[in-house]
Amino acid sequence: MHNLFIKNEKQQEWLHNLARLEEKFKSKSAEIDELSIFPKENVEDLVKLGYTSTTLPREYGGEGLSVYDMVLLQETLASYDANTALSVGWSLGVVGDLFEKKLWTKEKLDFFSKEILNGALINRSVSEAQTGSPTRGGRPGTTAVKNGDTWVLNGRKIFTTASPVLTYFLTSAWIAEKEKVGFFLIHRDTAGVSIEDTWDVVSMRGTSSNDLVLTNVVVHESDLVELPELVSGGKVNGWLLHIPATYLGVASAARDYAVHFANTHSPNSLNGPIAQLPNVQQLIGEIDLELTKARFVIYGAASAYDNEGSRDFLANEVSVAKHVVTNSAITIVDKAMRLVGAKSLQRTNPLQRYYRDVRAGLHNPPMDDMTIKKLAQSALEEDKNKNLVKQQEEHTR
Repeated sequence: MHNLFIKNEKQQEWLHNLARLEEKFKSKSAEIDELSIFPKENVEDLVKLGYTSTTLPREYGGEGLSVYDMVLLQETLASYDANTALSVGWSLGVVGDLFEKKLWTKEKLDFFSKEILNGALINRSVSEAQTGSPTRGGRPGTTAVKNGDTWVLNGRKIFTTASPVLTYFLTSAWIAEKEKVGFFLIHRDTAGVSIEDTWDVVSMRGTSSNDLVLTNVVVHESDLVELPELVSGGKVNGWLLHIPATYLGVASAARDYAVHFANTHSPNSLNGPIAQLPNVQQLIGEIDLELTKARFVIYGAASAYDNEGSRDFLANEVSVAKHVVTNSAITIVDKAMRLVGAKSLQRTNPLQRYYRDVRAGLHNPPMDDMTIKKLAQSALEEDKNKNLVKQQEEHTR
């Protein structure tokens, strides 16, 4: 991590805490990927460290870390092991968002804060095979039907990251009687809840983003924790920056590998390491250009979000950060592989894993095309409003 982005002692302290796990996490990354194993021990280590309650506000007993803090730590953690970082990141982000926006009742937040302090992990379960990402506006096929003072849920969710260790699933369902989508808090031990092992992909193979299956799952009426009118309608969610932070961490690991390789690889055709070659220096320079650009974008967006004076003015900046950082990460790993050459394709080489992992970022929300579309719509709307104001001013003269 570049010291330029470390701002206080609290961040230093947590970076030091994570550094104690660096060697252990890195030593298991290849096996996690090769065998598609969920890094359960890694997550348990982070729970013991208190890492999973860092985004819980201090008044609830947590560390009260900001979005900026989370991005800094997630980038670092992902440079050790991407699967661990993304899996834990979802819980950190959900907790941060829930308590910042007070999305639930006071009683539910009080209850849930204690669960988090006791090591509970949570993720939103929203994607479905028929609808894809909910950011595209599809209505969930999962249903919730009222039965007295309970709800009965049926359905299937895909991409349930960290499924082996989640304590709670914050699950979207269509409520026909209200003609609305609601979010239900479901404990993993509830009857009718099961996980189907469906995760078989080439990227982020250890996240166990399996299917969550709900078969006549009965929850209390108070477990309907969010309805559209209760949610801060469409407000920017800076806590989603944990996603690009993870891919930035993977890219920084690829960069470090390539730079070290350039300094230490000395073919007998040269008098010294390949770092002296102009084309190698060109690639390193381009890598660091991308990395610097990506870091300033994501940490800039995080800072603007954490600042209450600027937060309300944010529109597309979090989405832009995700777009820029994810695509920069792909470029960085690609250039690192060009520098290292054919060795980067060996299965024992971490670069081929980094190459596959950063591709997954394209398919985490928000998708690139949605970000571009919203930027265009915002620009057009802004111009319309300017013209409208101008016309009104001319009319009142």
